[in-house]
Amino acid sequence: QVQLMESGGGLVQPGGSLRLSCAASGRTFSTYVMGWFRQAPGKERDFVATISRSGLATAYADSVKGRFTISRDNAKNTVTLQMNSLKPEDTDVYYCAAGSANIIATTTNKYVYWGQGTQVTVSS
Repeated sequence: QVQLMESGGGLVQPGGSLRLSCAASGRTFSTYVMGWFRQAPGKERDFVATISRSGLATAYADSVKGRFTISRDNAKNTVTLQMNSLKPEDTDVYYCAAGSANIIATTTNKYVYWGQGTQVTVSS
């Protein structure tokens, strides 16, 4: 079992940056594919970014490509989402997730464990 805790959300102006972190419990963190998703009230949870167990493979939603970067530190059991050039449409609750896919995973059904989410608000 893995427990996930996100941090780093907040209010930022358009064009600004935020760094989200996800801390995982347990000694099996390196065996999980990790992902970030986001969700607005009343809407489906959307894929943002994913990273393989080794960290060598990543994938991003088209809407964030070139602006967001996902990384992981298996020694510290953490995964990070660096978000730059933020836009008002990036406003959402962001969730960290752990899954058992082969390499990377872009759909929610591939993930088993979820954090409780952290709010990101981009507004002037």
